[in-house]
Amino acid sequence: MDTSFVDFLSEKLHTTIKSYQPISGGDISNAYLIETSLERFFLKLNKNPNALDIFTAEKKGLETIAATRTIKTPNAIDIGKYNEHAFLILEYIETKNPSDREMESFGFQLAELHNSQSENYVGFPEDNFIGRLHQSNKQHKTWIDFYIEERLQPQFDMALKQGFLNSKEIPSKEHLHSNLKTFFNTINPSLLHGDLWNGNYLISSNGEVYLIDPATYYGHHEVDIAMSKLFGGFSNSFYNAYQQVIPFDKNTNSRIELYQLYYLLVHLNMFGNSYYSSVKRILSNYFG
Repeated sequence: MDTSFVDFLSEKLHTTIKSYQPISGGDISNAYLIETSLERFFLKLNKNPNALDIFTAEKKGLETIAATRTIKTPNAIDIGKYNEHAFLILEYIETKNPSDREMESFGFQLAELHNSQSENYVGFPEDNFIGRLHQSNKQHKTWIDFYIEERLQPQFDMALKQGFLNSKEIPSKEHLHSNLKTFFNTINPSLLHGDLWNGNYLISSNGEVYLIDPATYYGHHEVDIAMSKLFGGFSNSFYNAYQQVIPFDKNTNSRIELYQLYYLLVHLNMFGNSYYSSVKRILSNYFG
């Protein structure tokens, strides 16, 4: 960061910045720890053309989750642009490795978040992003229509355009609907984190759970569970606690795979053919 930008941030924070250093924590953005004499802040910087839109959606998601008072998120301090960079300033959370008891608390709190429900629609008032990809949240009355139209089909279209899938490998909307209805029941749409993998939660130094980097919308609660299990999963204490509030049923494991299809398509479109075999396996198992 140059001196003029540091001065700009000092004005934004109404205090003098003593130091700053790059840190991990930004998958698609650069991340910095900003220190003043009294506080520390987490800064994200990104100069992609849609970066301000990504940060705006992230801030909205954090605030929506926090408003449920079920699970914490870092406070969003400020957002904007400086020259070619968009920036997002967040409360800095000092972290530690989670204990079983803290993961149990996480499971209970996530279930309570999922009990924050919308009675009228599936989706969200605004679109947002999954990674760097646009995520459409157009509202629907039924979950199955939303999942096909706003989740699977846009990713299929992108994979076809980029040459990662061919037209014969992509099920028709009619085929998707007929096969998904076997597993998809009527749901009360839950508020979701939307991208709940290991990198998108924190355990603070005093043992509190924080969610970060959301892709928030109202949908089936098992979507968050599916993403949490995609790359290794969370601890048993987390899942056991969650199921004390919201039990799984006989079709949960199948739905988890069907929801993981969306995230695997996202990864296929973002990172390429290393995810093809996983996508193909689910398509063959459920739509072959």
